Formats: sequence, structure tokens, C-alpha cells
Amino acid sequence: MLLINCPWCGPRDETEFGYGGEAHRTRPADPSGTSDIEWAEFLFMRTNPKGAHRERWVHSHGCRRWFNVERHTVTNQITRVYPMGGQVGGTEIATPAAEQAIEAKEPKQGSRS
Repeated sequence: MLLINCPWCGPRDETEFGYGGEAHRTRPADPSGTSDIEWAEFLFMRTNPKGAHRERWVHSHGCRRWFNVERHTVTNQITRVYPMGGQVGGTEIATPAAEQAIEAKEPKQGSRS
């Protein structure tokens, strides 16, 4: 069983989520000029890596928001979770749930601690 860290709701059991396929796929630029073979490639052919893979997931039994997950396909270990449209490479994106946890631990400005 996977434990998926929703960027908005925090860690939840995988049964609350729906799988949405490979992430970061680009639709053909000119749909009307795209051949049937090119459409078939786009719609049905996916990478099947042994290792890190970026996927789309939806929190269907929670906030109903879509986000991306980077998961190792052999071990099922989730290495990153980031919102749709987030940065693909480089620094990991802080999620809203993570930001709230950090803010809760930080002393408020003007308070004496």
C-alpha cells in the first residue's frame, strides 16, 4: 500500500487517489494537421521506465485536486510530490501542507520567544 502526500491535504492512503497516467505529456501543436498514426502514438503509447517515473494523480476522495508524483517503478518509493504546473527539475517544490506546517512551527513576528 502506498502512502501519498497530497500537496493540499497531507499524507493519505493510496485508496483515496486515482491514477491519471504519465505526467508532462505535450499535446500535438496542430491537432487538425496531426495524422492518425501520430494521434495513436500520443493517445496510446507511454514510456515504461525501470526507475524514476513522473505520474499524474488526483485526490478523488479528498480535495479532488490533481498533482504530480515522482515514483520509482521498481520499489514504488515516492521521491517527490508537486502541484500540476510545478517545476519538473531542480529544487523540490514546497507544498501548501508543508508550508502550513513550517508556519505553525515558526514564532510569529513581534512575539517574544
